[in-house]
Amino acid sequence: MQKKLKRWSLCAERQAGAVVLAESAEHISQTILFSRENLISVAVCGGGHSTAGSSSVEGAIVIDLSSMRNVDVDANNKIVTAQGGALWVDVDVATEKYGLATVGGTVNHTGIGGVTLGGGHGWLTGKYGQVVDNLLSVKLVLADGSLVTASETENSELFWAVRGAGQNFGVAVEFTYSLHDQPNRVWAGLLLFSSEKLESVVQFTNHIAATTRGENAIAFGFSAPAPLHLPRVIVVVFYDGVANDALKVVGPLLSLEPVMNTTAEMPYSTVNSILNHVSLHGSRRYLNAATFLAPLNVTFVRSLFDDFRDFCQKIPSASESLVLFEIICRDKICQVSPSAMAYANRGRYYNAVLGPCWHDPAFDSEMRAWAKRIANRIQNEAGKDDPADRGTYANYANVMDVDVPLRDIFGQNLEKLQMLKAKYDPDNVFNKWHNLARRTVN
Repeated sequence: MQKKLKRWSLCAERQAGAVVLAESAEHISQTILFSRENLISVAVCGGGHSTAGSSSVEGAIVIDLSSMRNVDVDANNKIVTAQGGALWVDVDVATEKYGLATVGGTVNHTGIGGVTLGGGHGWLTGKYGQVVDNLLSVKLVLADGSLVTASETENSELFWAVRGAGQNFGVAVEFTYSLHDQPNRVWAGLLLFSSEKLESVVQFTNHIAATTRGENAIAFGFSAPAPLHLPRVIVVVFYDGVANDALKVVGPLLSLEPVMNTTAEMPYSTVNSILNHVSLHGSRRYLNAATFLAPLNVTFVRSLFDDFRDFCQKIPSASESLVLFEIICRDKICQVSPSAMAYANRGRYYNAVLGPCWHDPAFDSEMRAWAKRIANRIQNEAGKDDPADRGTYANYANVMDVDVPLRDIFGQNLEKLQMLKAKYDPDNVFNKWHNLARRTVN
């Protein structure tokens, strides 16, 4: 019986020929061997957030990991082990019971697998680095059906590869991460400002970029949320500490009199749910990526806001779209060499995400074209360096029907990755995500 899998983005839904509700590595191994023997394509679905459709496939086999969500915490050794189908909410809740946390995604209904294998960052990145910097080991089912463990001491070259390009090498069925003490509540929340406050918000964001040492982070951008659907300035703030200390830092932002303010002390696990309500399942969604340098030019950001406002007037259903600039301290990220693992984007630049959201398929092409145009503007105009010197974050470059240049994603690591791809997956079984076997790389 065929089953139409639901995805975060309706654009990414495909009519699978068969869905394997995997409950073990053995199930996955058998499925891969069966698919290869019968020349059937296979895709892997964890959290289902790929807007490029890489976790789905038309008429073929999808391995669904949603039944594999167990999480085990070893509080004494400060490690957590989670199955490949777990969501970040599973990890956050399990570790919080012990006053511990690891670096996870900023939207907690995303799957840990996709976020981790593409590099991953979150609100604790400023203190502890990327998700892959906190990954201790991963168990994978390879293209030949074998189950292996990859770590610094076991299958180390494979471990190097999966930390940033893992979807090319197998099905990750288990992850083990290092944990950090997180015994106290944090201060965070969502703010909305009217459009005339944009310049002041940008100036405050530039101040945070210049002063943070990892204890705080901020993301700001534009959206037109329900019920009024008026273009607003949206800000998410995070401070790893109590309210009194946070307000000394964020007070100038709050003095701008937001029209909505949800900031409060909260458990760390709650922080990763702040953006959930602006990233719900059930719409047509798309992601595109850009990188930028701080400080941001306020005139440039105003021009982007005006573009967003005009586009929402042209296509009213686009009002739920999101343009977001993330300022998360890069110190820890840059302490790791770009060649230490496949994840190569270690420069002192920041990520911007373009997240168009709409409902009518008739606007598919127009929405994608708009997102690409805005991404190109940010990449080319938000910085004084050569834009080619700034890499592309693979998890945001989730672009349907577009091959993002592999060099932009993997930089100097590309040739080594392609060599390892030929070794571990010579028949290119795993080919749905930034395919390393692609011949055109630039």
